[in-house]
Amino acid sequence: MALIQCSFASMTLHRNVNFFAVVPGDFMFPIPGGAPAQPLKTLYLLHGYTGCSADWLKSSDIGDISQQFNLAIIMPDGENHFYVNDKQRGDLYSDYIGRELVEFTRRVFPLSRKREDTIIGGISMGGCGAIINGLRFCDTFGHVVAISPALVYDDYKEATDAPNPLGLTRGYYESVFGPIENMTGTYIDPAWSAKHQKEAGKTLPTIYMATGRNDRLCIPARRLHEAWQEAGIDHVYEEGPGTHEAIFFYPHLRGGLARIPGIERMPEMPNPFWIDG
Repeated sequence: MALIQCSFASMTLHRNVNFFAVVPGDFMFPIPGGAPAQPLKTLYLLHGYTGCSADWLKSSDIGDISQQFNLAIIMPDGENHFYVNDKQRGDLYSDYIGRELVEFTRRVFPLSRKREDTIIGGISMGGCGAIINGLRFCDTFGHVVAISPALVYDDYKEATDAPNPLGLTRGYYESVFGPIENMTGTYIDPAWSAKHQKEAGKTLPTIYMATGRNDRLCIPARRLHEAWQEAGIDHVYEEGPGTHEAIFFYPHLRGGLARIPGIERMPEMPNPFWIDG
């Protein structure tokens, strides 16, 4: 496995951006005389609110997930903007995640360009961003894995100038999502977006969404699940014991990946440096 930190000049965000990539070792250091490696399936993995791309490196799960599922994992920064476009500031986070980052990483790493090999996932704010952009860019992403997604639409509608239980104000929501009217009937609204893409004849990604029953974000996730059911949107929704914490996130991230067609757990490789006897 190789861990790589990259920086490049983003046209959509108008500045240099950083991201981390984890790539299975056999692709970075191919076996001499071995068969050419097939392009890698890829997971674009989005972090949560107040986090950054380096958060994933604090857990050994990411390296294990890369090796076990034979995935390249690309970890960008979302900067508390829920991975949606901020047209007022000209920071196009959605276009960055769904177009620019995908194209850049495909040029730099041995990644498959096939839709069915391209996954977007995340936790909390990143889970929300994965749903929004997985639907918006359904021609690019074949699969969405959203764990404890921060679907904060009701919070925005009820927000005031005083911080809410998440510590967020109405001014913050307006700066991220724009006018309250944007919360329905636009790509930011996943209930509308899924139905719109389906009616337009688009092939929707497979969707896996999971929340803990004791997570305050469970209620909006359940509402989205019900809206998708009513609209006939194919998806998998799971609730389990747990709250908004890593002990819930990582097992369900693995479980969501394991459901994707063509994703198989790789057998554990023997240590090449082990000397018997």
